[in-house]
Amino acid sequence: MKELKGISKETLQAYWKANVRLTTFTLIVWFVVTYVCAFFVRELNTIVIFGFPFGYYMGAQGSLIVFVWLIFNYAFKMNANDKKYGVEEEEE
Repeated sequence: MKELKGISKETLQAYWKANVRLTTFTLIVWFVVTYVCAFFVRELNTIVIFGFPFGYYMGAQGSLIVFVWLIFNYAFKMNANDKKYGVEEEEE
């Protein structure tokens, strides 16, 4: 079994699998918010939140909130995965 920097091949494979799973989740949420909401804007506009149609809200503010959440979620979870699998970068 080949090791890289003291990390076993199985650990690196598990790390990569977790990375792919997180990236896939992030891209699916991004796709839904970006394209599916825009495709169904007429139907979404029948839902009213705080006096604004939901389709308008998602285009104006909601999508931006989701995108910022995706960035923080990805960074937080990747840092946790880095520590879990022992591949975190050293602080200088």
